[in-house]
This record gives sequence, C-alpha cells and structure tokens, in this order.
Amino acid sequence: MTLTPTPEQLRWQHWGLGVFFHFGLNTFNGKEWSDGTLPAASFDPAELDAREWVEVARAAGARYVVLTAKHHDGFCLWPTETTDYSVAGSPWRDGRGDLVGEVAAACAEAGLGLGLYLSPWDRNADCYDDPAGYDAFYTRQLTELCTRYGPLVELWFDGAGSQGRTYDWAAIMDVVHTHQPGAMIFNMGDPTIRWVGNEDGYAEDPVDYVIDHTRMDNYTVVTTTFSEALYLPIECDVSLRRGWFWHPQEQPKELDHLLAIYYRSVGLGANLLLNVPPDRRGRIDAADRSRIEEWATELDRRFADPLPAKLTEQGEELIIDFGSAVTLDHLALVEELADGQRITGHVVLDGDHELVAGLSVGSRRLHAFAPRTVERLRIRLSGSTPKLAEVTGYATGVAEIPPLPGDYRASTTAPLD
Repeated sequence: MTLTPTPEQLRWQHWGLGVFFHFGLNTFNGKEWSDGTLPAASFDPAELDAREWVEVARAAGARYVVLTAKHHDGFCLWPTETTDYSVAGSPWRDGRGDLVGEVAAACAEAGLGLGLYLSPWDRNADCYDDPAGYDAFYTRQLTELCTRYGPLVELWFDGAGSQGRTYDWAAIMDVVHTHQPGAMIFNMGDPTIRWVGNEDGYAEDPVDYVIDHTRMDNYTVVTTTFSEALYLPIECDVSLRRGWFWHPQEQPKELDHLLAIYYRSVGLGANLLLNVPPDRRGRIDAADRSRIEEWATELDRRFADPLPAKLTEQGEELIIDFGSAVTLDHLALVEELADGQRITGHVVLDGDHELVAGLSVGSRRLHAFAPRTVERLRIRLSGSTPKLAEVTGYATGVAEIPPLPGDYRASTTAPLD
C-alpha cells in the first residue's frame, strides 16, 4: 500500500520555501548555545520591527516563517506563565512585550503562515532534571503557544541536547492535536515532516517521502525509528550566515552559494527553511537584506516566465508538448502526489538523446542543461503507477546548477558555546 499525504502536508510541500528567525539572548551575548544563565535584562532590541522581518521573508518568496520562541537556553520570547526567564523579565517594551505576538500579527497581515520552535531541551528550567515535572512544564508552555497566537502551520521540535532523554510525547502531541491539528510537526513526537539530516540546507537524490526513521540532531548519530513507515516530506534548514544567531563579524553567504542550496533543496522536492537572524537592534542586517533581495531577484529572473507543456501518454512514455518550437535550458517536473510518492526514476529524451535523468521528482524537480530548441520531448518514468502533474520549461540563460563551495561544511558548522 502506498502511503498518501494529508491535505496539510501537500499544502506545506507546495509552499517550498520558509524563513527561520533565530533571535534571543544569544543575539546580544555573542553565543549560539548559551547555558541558561545569561541575564534576561540583556535582551533589549531598541528598534525591533517584526513587520520588517516578515516583509523580508515575503520578498524572498517564503510562504511561512518559523520563530525560535524558546531556544535551548530556556529564554521565552513571549510572556509565559511558566517562568520569569522571558521577555517579561527584560527591559524591552518595559517588560510588557510579546515578540511571538508581534511576529504572529505581522504574519497575519502579510498572509504568511506562522511556525514556532520550542526547544525540548531547557538549560534554565530548575525542573528539567525531574522528567515528570518538566513534561508538565513543557506542555504548559506549548499550550500557551498553541492557544494564544492563532493558527500555526509548523511546530519545530529540535532534538539537539536531548540525547538519552525521554519526553512524554503522548502528552506533548495531545496538546498539538487538540489545539493545532493542521500544524506540521517537525521530526519528533508524531512527526508529519522530517529533518534532512544536516544543517547545510541540501538534500540528495532520491528525496524519499516515505521513511521509517529520522536523524535526531546534527551532533550525534542518534536516530529515531518508527514502528511503521510514515509519509514525511523533508525540510532543509540552513542559515544565511555561518551561525544561527546574528554575530557582527559574520557576513551572508554568497549569491551562488544560496542558488546552489535552492537547487539542492526546493529543486529536489524538499522544503527550504532559510535562517535570517535579526541583529541586536531587532532589525534585519542591511547586508543580509541586500543578499536576500539579490537572491530573490535572480530566482525570479530565472523562473518568472514559464514555458508550459501539455502531457499526453504514448505507450509507456509521456510526450511533453510545448505547442511550438521553444529554446530552453531548464525543466521543472512536478509529481502528482495525492496518491503518494510513486516516481522512483525519470529520463527525459530529445529524440534519442538523453537530455536529463534522475530518481525522485516529488513536489518539484529542477534540471538544468545546455540550451536546446525543441517542440516535443519524451519522458520515461519508473515506479508503481507513476504520474506527473506538470512539466514546465524555462529559458534562464544558465546551463548548469551552481556547485557548492568546497569548504561548505566547515563554513556552516556553528560553535556550540
């Protein structure tokens, strides 16, 4: 039996791009993983503008954002009733601020979906060493987030720091299923989407949506194995900068690097969650905003003028018919996923010439090649009753997918301080 996605999973998959916002005490103290002892009073973004954050995400083409409502240090970006270690204990907005609320309002205004990250690992909570006590504490925090800020499209559960710890996932998931049944659940509990397995932002062919295990975090070889296989689309997370939080000495990745990531995430049928860390003012760094705009402009230049094709069956092949002669250098394939992921291989032919080939297609598969003038192409699909939803051509002026930098992994592994 082929596993099929829910309507919410399909919607999320076709969104393709989201923006991550890592922001908190770490931002003001030059840290990535702080230990829960930094003073709440150090959180004071004097010029914070959540509308600007969301506008940058919207301009990038994102359909949703994910905010770190609580990172591993336990500091909460909303005025929680569970701890004093929150924005209520800071001078920001005279202790009356609610950053989750401001981002939620900005997302609603801009028409973007809101996702929230709530770290299970908490280095500040006194009750963390008492599993039952902390489970009750954590579910209270999650209930606040799930009931105060309107519909959520994603809840991000990060496995980092939780090695060897067992949480009451039944109780945690009951909160989600009760209050936010349409939200995607990232990687833990009762997941509906999964982590790609690295923090470099790219997937590899094939991108399989049906799987019986996931990697838990980037720092161990620990995996979570399910009792049965699940339909779990992939999300690729990567930061625009080296670190996840803003640091003054860092600069955004180069344009070609971001394009290389896009082709290897969205272009392989995975979602891309690109982290854009606000600075200590609570604004988006000018260099980051400029690079995001440059990236979005180039993607729009490449893909704003599609050359749609009609698909017809011819024996065991499909004919891709553009209706007249067109010159193109890219093809975008989209699989019909309502009945599950079925394509395990594909070959596109121009006459007897193999133009492009690959394994999975999924929500979107991008191929680049030397410019070619064609009216019709043939495509052969492998798999159990495979079905394409659409094929589109593009004339981008670019014949190759950009390579990843040779020092890519070294440049994206943030210090664990």
